[in-house]
Amino acid sequence: MNASVSDQTSEHARRLTKASRIVVKIGSSLLINKATGELNRAWLESLASELAELMAKGQEVILVSSGAIALGRAYLNMQPGQHRLDEHQAAAAAGQVILAHGYQELMGAHTIKVAQVLLTPDDTEDRRRYLNARSTLETLMGLGVLPVINENDTVTTQEIRYGDNDRLAARVAEMVSADCLVLLSDVDGLYDSDPTEDSSAQLISEVKEITPELEAVAGKSQTAYGSGGMATKLAAARICMSAGCAALIASGQEARPLAAVMAGSNCTWFLPSKTPLAARKQWIAGMLIPAGQLVIDEGAEKALQKGGSLLSVGVQVVQGKFERGDAVSVTTADGRAIAHGLIAYSSDEAQIIKGVQSQEIEQRLGYQGREELIHRDNLVLLECQ
Repeated sequence: MNASVSDQTSEHARRLTKASRIVVKIGSSLLINKATGELNRAWLESLASELAELMAKGQEVILVSSGAIALGRAYLNMQPGQHRLDEHQAAAAAGQVILAHGYQELMGAHTIKVAQVLLTPDDTEDRRRYLNARSTLETLMGLGVLPVINENDTVTTQEIRYGDNDRLAARVAEMVSADCLVLLSDVDGLYDSDPTEDSSAQLISEVKEITPELEAVAGKSQTAYGSGGMATKLAAARICMSAGCAALIASGQEARPLAAVMAGSNCTWFLPSKTPLAARKQWIAGMLIPAGQLVIDEGAEKALQKGGSLLSVGVQVVQGKFERGDAVSVTTADGRAIAHGLIAYSSDEAQIIKGVQSQEIEQRLGYQGREELIHRDNLVLLECQ
């Protein structure tokens, strides 16, 4: 029995320590001191130290944080109970300032800078806004900054919103090709029945497939506080698994919750069958109708076969009308389709820079874009060539 527990603890620690990019989501029940409606600073300080430790080891971290509306209600002296949409939005506007300042102060104690990013569903569904948001987050992480994300409640409507940060966090994890999403909440995992009603309920420690039976169990389980329940966490896990990202539901009730997970505390892991990169490439390969076509020379073909990116100098012809981020096919001069990829430039821009060296792109376009027309992570070689 001890060996089994030890093995499980080691496996939990390995999954977190090996993840190069982690998204951590904090539920309102952890963030807010219920007695005062203010930030639970002691708990947040312990989490801040854990995030700083991850970043010090070279791991990239994004934080998705609930709590703005609850903080804003207390700050604006709103009475408890239901509020109109405009009152929710007013509370969010006030609470976001408090939340951002709190994270800036707590992470600043570890010499880590913080940036606030507010997203709406359109930012993860509209292709151009998706790419802009992804680029912003990539840039922030590259600068060693901790992005703190919340839904932009001040501009969303009741009909067009996530409604919970579990699914928002999953979309962010998918967007940035994260290795792991950690959902910290007031529950320690998924059980085979509702543990608040059934004392014999058993924790499900690993899930490799989300079945209708699991969904039925999750639909009956609720968290004690906030807009999300277990059903939203399962929906988030499904998004992550399809993107090749592992998801973890764990309790954040105690200080240093990530250390507790690595020490073997109760939690539920949702394990994908493929890596984020493999999932992304599978999605790209499945795009049957590319928006355009690039005809490349022999040197570019050889570079792609060796696992390289597609550079502008190797492109001879640009066909079709497309925008940045669209899927295009890559063919040889004799008409063989050899790859699909997501292009970093529009068709108009690609026409201007085709055949030129990467260092000439800025001169041709008037600004410095990416060196690659299609980065190797966004390119899939076709099997039938």
